[in-house]
Amino acid sequence: MQTNQIQFWTLTLLRKMVSRFITAFITSLLITNTTAFAQSYPDRPITLVCPFAPGGSADIIARLIAQRLSEELKVPVLVENRAGAGSAIGSNYVSKAKPDGYTILLLSGAYSAQAALTKTPLFDPLKDITMVSLITTYPFLMAVHPSAPYQNLQELIAYAKAKPGQLNYSSSGIGAIHHLSSELLNVMAGIETVHIPTKGGNVAILELMGERIDFLLEAPQLMMPYIKSNKLRGIATTAKTRSKIYNDLPTIAEALPGYEVSSYIGIAVTGGTPEPITQALYQGVKKSIENKDVAKRLVDLGGEPTHTTPAETKLFVENELDKWRKVINLRKIERQ
Repeated sequence: MQTNQIQFWTLTLLRKMVSRFITAFITSLLITNTTAFAQSYPDRPITLVCPFAPGGSADIIARLIAQRLSEELKVPVLVENRAGAGSAIGSNYVSKAKPDGYTILLLSGAYSAQAALTKTPLFDPLKDITMVSLITTYPFLMAVHPSAPYQNLQELIAYAKAKPGQLNYSSSGIGAIHHLSSELLNVMAGIETVHIPTKGGNVAILELMGERIDFLLEAPQLMMPYIKSNKLRGIATTAKTRSKIYNDLPTIAEALPGYEVSSYIGIAVTGGTPEPITQALYQGVKKSIENKDVAKRLVDLGGEPTHTTPAETKLFVENELDKWRKVINLRKIERQ
């Protein structure tokens, strides 16, 4: 009996030792293979998925960054447009790609807004996509028609309070970041204005010039030419502080403390991509943004060049998601 017990415990101990050895051996192999793979990365072309159509501001920035990133990483970085569903089609494609750093995503403010609005998401925006870095941030400009009876934001708010439901604005659609930014204005100002969706920013600007809508929040690269030519009157920016880039327009926060909206462009990869590869991409993006020509071009496009670590980028996107989910709930916007 005693001999059998000794044999039993001896076998149990041997099994544990063998199991631990095998686990350690496999882990060592995985670490070695991952490290070796990361050290050789990149050794072939990288695809940068732009989730918007060719020719738009996001596509322009995608091609600008791709060109410079190619020089930094010493391999071609090729832009592939996969537009649709407010950036969800391209984002979903990258979320399901092989996590090897050879398929990367152009992030934008639409990513956070769309993820907040989606009732049944195709992927987890924080787990299935790994953030790498921001590239640029930019506020929206708020404009009205030059003949509007309100000369500034304070007067517009007073007018809206006196005539609830009579002022309207436009965006590219329900859940678009311009839509949610305008709804945030409604929440913080305590006003009620009506959303009229249109087919994109250029169409919305024409609607404002034709006095078919009353105000508009839109990207600076689209708005500034009309403001400078006095075809529209700029009354505010959604930035935290004033900027000479936007003719020193007052901020919405000056009238409504705490209001701040900055859209963004960034880079991300498929969730599960090894950290050394993510870091290699981050260093490439960082050096690209530090290039004077790239930085100047981003400023010319109305943005503030920036780079953020993967952890900082993830926190930024988390905060954006939280902000838009709160607005959607407060305004009872139906999730799509």
